[in-house]
Formats: sequence, C-alpha cells, structure tokens
Amino acid sequence: MVEVSADGFPVTAWSARLGLRLPVVNAPMGAVAGGRLAAAVTAAGGLGMIGMGSAGRAAALTRELDAMGAVTPFGIGLVDWVLDAHPDLWDTALAAAPTLLSVSFGTDRSWAARAADAGILTATQVYTVADARRAADAGIDVLVARGREGGGHGDPRLPTRPLLEQVLDAVSVPVLAAGGITSAADVADALAAGASGVWLGTRLAVCPESLLAPPDRAALLAAADTVVTRAFDVALGLGWPARFPARVLRNELTDRWDGHEDTLAADPAARAAAAAAIATGDPRSAPIDAGTGIGAITTAAPAAAVLHALCRGAAQRL
Repeated sequence: MVEVSADGFPVTAWSARLGLRLPVVNAPMGAVAGGRLAAAVTAAGGLGMIGMGSAGRAAALTRELDAMGAVTPFGIGLVDWVLDAHPDLWDTALAAAPTLLSVSFGTDRSWAARAADAGILTATQVYTVADARRAADAGIDVLVARGREGGGHGDPRLPTRPLLEQVLDAVSVPVLAAGGITSAADVADALAAGASGVWLGTRLAVCPESLLAPPDRAALLAAADTVVTRAFDVALGLGWPARFPARVLRNELTDRWDGHEDTLAADPAARAAAAAAIATGDPRSAPIDAGTGIGAITTAAPAAAVLHALCRGAAQRL
C-alpha cells in the first residue's frame, strides 16, 4: 500500500520503516555512485548507496566513504566475484556499518548471515523467480527485481514489469523495482504494482554529484541507443559471468565487436587494441552504462531536484 506524505511524496511501509522521505535507492553503480552522490540522495530523503564495481577495492571504498561524510542512512553495493579476490573490501564495508549492504552477481549468499550478525540489512539483485526464492530463503531483507531495461551488468532475459510482478508473487520480503525507470510515471507504475521502492541508476548517473567525467555525462545526455554486450568485459579480461552482459551506450567499439566476443577472446592482438582504445576514456570506445530510458534524459540537475520531481509526480499519479 502506498500513502502520500504531507509534503507530497509517496510513502511505502518499507520506506517508512527505514525512515526515508522517498521510496528511492540509488543503484550502487561502480565508478558512478560515489560518496557525493550517496550523500546527495540521502539528503534528498532517499537511501544513498556507494557502489564498488569490478574495480572496487578497499582503498577506493574508504575514499568514497570519506567523501560521503557523516551521512545516515547509507548503503554500500558490492560485486560477489570481486569480494572473492579482495576480501579486505568486505571487511572495510562491514566496518563502515552501512544501513544496507548489497551483494549481487553471485550464487554464494553466506555473506547475508554475516551482515545480519553485524546488524546490517541486506539486499541483492534478482532476475528470475528462482533467484528471488533462493535469496529470500537465505534471509536477505530486500530484493531488487532488476529487469533487462537496466543499465550496466545484469541478466537481460525479463522486462522489469513482469519480473517485478512475478517476484512479488513469489516472496514475502520487500521488493524494489529496477530497470528503465526514468520518469514519474515509471515510479508510480512500480509502486502501484506493489514495489516497496525504486532502485534508480541511469537517471541519477547524469547528476553533477556522480563520479562520471564530463564527456561521459555529455554522451549520456546526447544518447538515444543502447546495446547489451560482453565486448568490453572480454577486451579487458574482466571476471563477469557470461550470464551478466552489460547494457551500455552503442559506440564504435560495440559496433565492431558486439556479437563477435568469441572472435575477440581468441585474438590477443585484437583484445590489446580494444583495451587500449577503452583506456583512452573516449566515449566513442569506452563503456558507458545506460538503461533503455536514456533517450528521455536530456538534461542534468542535482540529485535532490531529480528525486523530488520524480516522487512528487508519482504521488500525483497515485
């Protein structure tokens, strides 16, 4: 059930329980969702998350925690297979005592009990009903139903709305909707369907508080097309499971290698050339995560302005 607060924002049982003014969590996007964005989202009334992606390390997390300052509540998002290689990242995350700790892209959920023992709420992204049931059985507190419209890495099989409905039918824990949510109507639709909140990525990536470099932000604002590919992961030799390709802006490198990842993997010279092109940071060859709603995002505004407009608009529709 969704209510509307005195200041015109939607309120769910889950957001009220966490003391949030807005039923919104920023997706913990690696190299995008740093301490400044987390602080801005929390200050606006949502739950700000710091994201540690495939390049996440303990030192980087410490740096972003310092940039966030003494802000509560806050969360941290981690990648399962990165933790295997860098266990000190887990130790640093636990020591920070976040309100919410999210670990995704793996099958080992023993981390959830360790977080619970430390008094930390837990979350994970799910892509199927089977994923959701396993996560709920592991005691994870909130699930993120991430549909194929979402930017960055994920399972591209199911659209957000049917996935959300299936997961809500399958589990009794709170569920957040993720993937392609860019407008007030999208937020209203997710909440009306039963989501406890929304998990926003691309819409907040263009905000000035994000870690994106100006050329990347400009590329997002000018873009209209995305592609789901493993080309960048193959070129860089990253450990992302094949189940989780990335939705990124279409560019010259995806035009060359999307759909030809096996050829790229078998050609060391081609991989080296692609990696060198990616290393320039030029949006024409480097990966920029983006969801399918990117074409509707043509202006950048501070996170608070974006979130308040989305949520007030959603409340009016509800």
